[in-house]
Amino acid sequence: MCDTLVALGTASKDGSMIFGKNSDRPYNEIQTIVFYPHRKTTEKQVKCTYISIPQVTETYGIILSQPVWMWGGEMGANEFGVVIGNEAVWTKEPDGPTALLGMDLLRLGLERGRTAKDSLETIIQLLEEFGQGGNCSEDGHMTYHNSFIIADPQEAWVLETAGKWWVAEKINNNVRNISNELSIRTKFDKSAKGIEEYTVKVGYQSANQELDFTRFSSSDVPDSPSPFCREGRARILLENNKGSITPDLMMEFLRDHNGGICMHGGFRSTASLVSRVTPEFSVHWVMGTPNPCLGMFKPIFIPGTYVPPYFMPGSFTKNSAELWLAYEKALNRLGQKQLYSKLSELEQKFYKKTKDLISRSTFNEEHAKAISKAAFDAEWMLLKSAVK
Repeated sequence: MCDTLVALGTASKDGSMIFGKNSDRPYNEIQTIVFYPHRKTTEKQVKCTYISIPQVTETYGIILSQPVWMWGGEMGANEFGVVIGNEAVWTKEPDGPTALLGMDLLRLGLERGRTAKDSLETIIQLLEEFGQGGNCSEDGHMTYHNSFIIADPQEAWVLETAGKWWVAEKINNNVRNISNELSIRTKFDKSAKGIEEYTVKVGYQSANQELDFTRFSSSDVPDSPSPFCREGRARILLENNKGSITPDLMMEFLRDHNGGICMHGGFRSTASLVSRVTPEFSVHWVMGTPNPCLGMFKPIFIPGTYVPPYFMPGSFTKNSAELWLAYEKALNRLGQKQLYSKLSELEQKFYKKTKDLISRSTFNEEHAKAISKAAFDAEWMLLKSAVK
C-alpha cells in the first residue's frame, strides 16, 4: 500500500518537478534512508534481495528509502535528478519464481539511469530478462507485481507491470498519481512486444477490443477512482492545485487523512519522500521515521550532499535504525501532539532556510550541506532529549 504523486512543468508553481511518495508497509517493518555514493566497480555480479544479476561497471550515486531487510528500496533519487517510487499491484498473472523485487528494479533503475527514460528502459530490460517475484515483506506473507512513477526535470513515466508484461505512459507538463491498482487503460506510449496477442490468447479480452492494461488486474478497476479512496483523493489534490504545487504543499498531500494517504494501523506510512528537481540541482526532503503527519521532513541536496552517519550504507545494525527507534521512543514518551509540535517547528525553520537557498541566483554546496547537517542534528537532539 503506497501513494506516489508527481507534478511537472506548469503544474508546479515554479516549473520544477515536484515528487512525493508515502511508503505504506507493515507497522513494525523499519525503513531507513541510505546514501550509496557513485562508484566504479570490477564486480561481475550484484546480489539483489534474492538473486544475483550481472553488474555494470559504474553505478550512480543514490539516496534510497530502504526497508532494512531488502537490497532494493521503496523510493529514491539519483545524482542526475531521476526520482522513482513504486506501488504494489495485484494482477491475474501468476506469481513467478523468486526473482527481482519491484524494489530491486527501482534501485537498479536509479543506479543505471541518467534520465527518466534511461531508468525506464533499464527496468523494462531487467524485468523482461529476469522477471519479478518473491516475498515482498519481512514476515514473508506478501507478494505482488509493481507499478512505478519515474521522473526527471523534463518528463515522467508511469510504468505498470503484470509478471513480465508491461505498458508505459509518458507524462509531460502535468500531474499524475498511482496507488495500488493498475491505472493505464488504452492510452500508453510503449508496451511489451506481443502483449495484444497474449491478452487475447489468455482470454483477458477479445480480438476486436483495444488493449486495456487494467484487464490484467485481479479485480475490476472502476472507470474513475472514488474520491474517498487514496488514489482518488490524491488525484483531486493534484488537479485542484495544478499550477501552484510546491514542496511544502506536497508534504501536506502526504499528510492527508481524508482518503487515507497518510496511513495508520497494521499497515502504516513507514517512510515519506518529497523531492524538488531542476536541471541544476535537487533537494529531497526525507524522514527516516514513520508517520508523515507526526514527523519532520529534512532536506538532502544533490550536489552538496550531507547525510548523517546513521544513513550510510551497511548491513542491518542497531545504528542503521537509530533514528527510527529514537523517534518511536520519543513518540511514546511525549505523545503525538507534543512531539509533532516540536518537530513541526523545526521543519518549518529548515524549510525556510532551504527555500532561501533555492531562491538565490547561484547554488552554494557548502551552504546546502550546512543546512542538512543542522536539520538532522536539531531533530536528533530533540529526540534524544525526549527519551533521557
